[in-house]
Amino acid sequence: MIKSGALESVNARLAEELAVGENQVAAAVRLLDEGATVPFIARYRKEATGSLDDGQLRLLEERLGYLRELDDRRSAVLASIKEQGKLTAELTAALMAADTKARVEDIYLPYKPKRRTKAQIAREAGLEPLAEQLLTDPSLSPEAAAAPFVAGEVADVAAALEGARHIVVERAAENAELVGGLRERFWETGTITARPASEAALTSEKTQKFRDYFDHAEPLAAMPSHRVLAVLRGEKEQALSLSLDGGEDDTYQAMIATALGVDLTAGAPATPWLAATIGFAWRTRLSVSASVDARVRLKLRAEEDAVTVFAKNLKDLLLAAPAGNRTTMGLDPGFRTGVKVAVVDGTGKVLDTCAIFPHQPQKQWDSAKATLAALVARHGIELIAVGNGTASRETDALATELIADIRAAGAAAPNKAMVSEAGASVYSASAYAAHELPGLDVTLRGAVSIARRLQDPLAELVKIEPKSIGVGQYQHDVTPGILAKSLGAVVEDAVNAVGVDLNTASVPLLSRVSGITESLAEAIVAHRDKAGRFQNRRALLDVPRLGPKAFEQCAGFLRIRDGEDPLDASGVHPESYPVVRRILDRAGLTLAEIIGDERALRALRPGDFADDRFGIPTVTDILGELEKPGRDPRPAFTTATFAAGVEKVADLKAGMVLEGVVTNVAAFGAFVDIGVHQDGLVHVSAMADRYVSDPHEVVRSGQVVRVKVVDVDVERRRIGLTLRLKDETKPARGPRRDERPRTTARKPQRPNASGATTGARAGGSMAQALRDAGFGR
Repeated sequence: MIKSGALESVNARLAEELAVGENQVAAAVRLLDEGATVPFIARYRKEATGSLDDGQLRLLEERLGYLRELDDRRSAVLASIKEQGKLTAELTAALMAADTKARVEDIYLPYKPKRRTKAQIAREAGLEPLAEQLLTDPSLSPEAAAAPFVAGEVADVAAALEGARHIVVERAAENAELVGGLRERFWETGTITARPASEAALTSEKTQKFRDYFDHAEPLAAMPSHRVLAVLRGEKEQALSLSLDGGEDDTYQAMIATALGVDLTAGAPATPWLAATIGFAWRTRLSVSASVDARVRLKLRAEEDAVTVFAKNLKDLLLAAPAGNRTTMGLDPGFRTGVKVAVVDGTGKVLDTCAIFPHQPQKQWDSAKATLAALVARHGIELIAVGNGTASRETDALATELIADIRAAGAAAPNKAMVSEAGASVYSASAYAAHELPGLDVTLRGAVSIARRLQDPLAELVKIEPKSIGVGQYQHDVTPGILAKSLGAVVEDAVNAVGVDLNTASVPLLSRVSGITESLAEAIVAHRDKAGRFQNRRALLDVPRLGPKAFEQCAGFLRIRDGEDPLDASGVHPESYPVVRRILDRAGLTLAEIIGDERALRALRPGDFADDRFGIPTVTDILGELEKPGRDPRPAFTTATFAAGVEKVADLKAGMVLEGVVTNVAAFGAFVDIGVHQDGLVHVSAMADRYVSDPHEVVRSGQVVRVKVVDVDVERRRIGLTLRLKDETKPARGPRRDERPRTTARKPQRPNASGATTGARAGGSMAQALRDAGFGR
């Protein structure tokens, strides 16, 4: 348990990092320790935290965990050193000042119990005085100084000097200040180089997707996360060999000499031996540890960036515009196996399913269209959702023709939209899908999911493990635990921002609500199935194992439509209902009269209803909820219209202006589906007429955009797009039959003065971004 003094220190540091008041941090920490969730604190405890938002609270929660682990480790290290009888005031002060786990471990290294090392064996042989003499008095001849130590286990002068060398090396390797300095210099000046892993990798078809890294060098500190993860994947797949170079050895050896108090320019008798020992220390111990540390740091930084990008994309996708409670037909496209069809009503209940075979090899176009027309007429279908996988454009053409025929007949025709299939197969094969859709073939479950995704993306996507949704960059190369924790927080925040209908929500959706575990979600659904729909929020307390604490955390995020109390359909927490009563008394209106009355509500002053428990922030939120109860923060539903006749990459021409949907946003740009089975890339440099540091400033996943085709490489299936519709274009590049894979590596690129790599493939060009993205993989 963290002592109060340590807790105060943690709070002070968190306040400094977040640039907020220490009292705000202390309140947030107390609430988190009491079991409150981030969404609950952000929404319903604004007075306590000074209105910290969910982003600040997530960062606070993450850093709180790290700093507490740091304090625990620090305490353990202090106890270990004290037990050895070696703890001094200076050492205690150094450990207390350590601000990272790595720094604590550096300080602890000399005192850490370890296996017998060569240096320890040398000490046991009595050679430490020799090492000390040579370090403090370089005027001594190493051989003459070593001669008296030849005895017992020390066979000769050479053995004595070798033992002394190991002692000096270990002393350098356990110098916390030195190790930290070497580590930082290696990181700041080092370079990573990628080359083919073998001769076979040069010509192997499997490794050709990494051929742009067969000769690549880049500064460690400046290397973008997507390139880091790309070369690490190449190394894992035995396509690339990576090496890290810290730069000139002389600089590092000079740092080691300074730390040991050695003057390498003295020209004394022991100077050559000391210089050789320092060089040995750098080559065999310190350069290796600095390189390993830089590699770990490089991967961690890349993972953090990748997770951040994935989290932003996932949030955008989860909060994409819902089409609403309309009867929808989902089409899961396919050629040989046919197009799977599922019709769901406004609540997502399956009404009908079948399979049609309009494409090759069966080519039953007219029969398939007639089947779909009958389903539209029978169920009054309002929307058609077409999955964006294989055969999507051909299936979209079928839906377009169907709609045209229905309109020509003078009937009301449904609208259609292309829907991402990412993760649909994962859902189809899941245990939850089998439970939710018993008796339905696994191939048809995907069509159901596609239809429901159009109705409510959030409600459907929560059924899928976030990493399987496919809106990240190299997400499968990120440490699973790091990714899962971050994405879980994104899903939780999105679900609670929108709110959940208590009477229709699935177990996966309910389990993402603040304060509700998966077992509680199952209990809620079981109670609902047995007792019928919930008529008010208080009825939640009848659910087994759902106590007052869970009720406090979840009630405000659960909605009950057409229940006994209209407030239960809003985001007003039950604990705040007395405030609403005071508002009604002051306004002289009933609840039914004041809800939605913008003029009456805006005439009220939040301060008039605040008290010791509910301050102005909470009252302001309450008035906003009364104005638009249960308002959905998601945007209005829109769809993209793909250009007719543009169905494959070869159909694209430079200069075309097309409509598309953003499918993924990476650090270097955004991918856009323009309906040709291959997403195009809008590089970050082509997003606006101003400098854009983060593509998320301009676009988000799921957004409908107009783009211009600027570059097409038909053979490699690469499409360059721009959001600046006045940009110049390049002619399409068709297949080059005589092109063969390179069999020799180019001269390594080296960083120039500005830190960029030289050569035609350097910098942040569109071509580089396309390669980074792994087009054609």
